[in-house]
Amino acid sequence: MMALDATLPYVNITPVQVITALVVLAVGWITVKIVVGAFKRGLKKTKLPELVVEFLGRFLSALLYVAVILLAVRALGMAVGSVVLGLSAVIGLVLGFGMQDTLTNLAAGVWIAALRPFDKGEVISVSGQTGMVEAVGVMSTSLITPDNVLIMIPNRLVWGSPIINYTRMPVRRVDVDIGVAYGTDLDRAVKIAMDVMKNHPLVLDDPAPSVAITALADSSINLQLRPWAKTPDYWTVKGEITKAIYDAYNREGIEIPFPQMDVHVREMPR
Repeated sequence: MMALDATLPYVNITPVQVITALVVLAVGWITVKIVVGAFKRGLKKTKLPELVVEFLGRFLSALLYVAVILLAVRALGMAVGSVVLGLSAVIGLVLGFGMQDTLTNLAAGVWIAALRPFDKGEVISVSGQTGMVEAVGVMSTSLITPDNVLIMIPNRLVWGSPIINYTRMPVRRVDVDIGVAYGTDLDRAVKIAMDVMKNHPLVLDDPAPSVAITALADSSINLQLRPWAKTPDYWTVKGEITKAIYDAYNREGIEIPFPQMDVHVREMPR
C-alpha cells in the first residue's frame, strides 16, 4: 500500500497533495456559489436592472473560479507564477492565430450590460434572430424563441448589429393589412374599419386609431388599419382586429378579393 507522502509514479505529486487539491476545488466551488449568490442578492436590493445584476454575477463567478483553480494548482505543489505565465503564453498564442473574439465578446458584454439596449425578459431581434432575452453572459447573449428554442449569440455580433427592441416602449401600433375590391365605396370601408377598432376594448383612444390607403394593387385596393395598444396586448389586438374586420366586411357585403389574373386568348389568323 502506497504511503500518503510517497510520490506518485511519473509525476512529482503525492496523494496528499492530490486530495488537498480536490478538497480545494470542492470547497472553492461551494464558496463561489455562496459568494456570488450573496453578491447578486445585494445588487438586487439596488436599482440596478436584473440584466446588469446577472452579468456582474457571471463575471465575478468567472474570476473566482479562476482563483479556485490557481489555488488547487498551488495545492499540487506547482508554482502559481509558472502556471499564470503558461496561461499568458497560451493566450498570446491564441491571439496570434487571430482568435481574439474572446476578448471582443467580453468587451461587448460589458457595453451591453452598461448601456442596456435591452433587459431580461424583453423581446428583441438581433443578428437575424428574434426571441426573449434570457441572459447576457460573459461571452454570449441567450434568447428564447417563441417556440421555446434557446439561441446563443456571441456578444460581438449582438453589439455590432442593429438591435430591434419590440417591448421596450409601453405602447405599440398594430398594423393590420386588408384589401377591398375595385369599385368599393372607400369612405364606407374606412368607416367600418374605424368602428371595428374603436369598439375593441384593448384599442387605445390616445393615440387614436386610423386607416390608411396604402396601395392600388393588381387585384385590390389595400387598406391598413392602425390601432394602438399596450405592448403586452399587441398580438391579442392584431389577431382579434384581423378577424373582426374580415367578419365586418363579409357582413356588410364588402368584397375582399383574392389575387387573380385575367388571360385573354387571341386567335391568330390563318
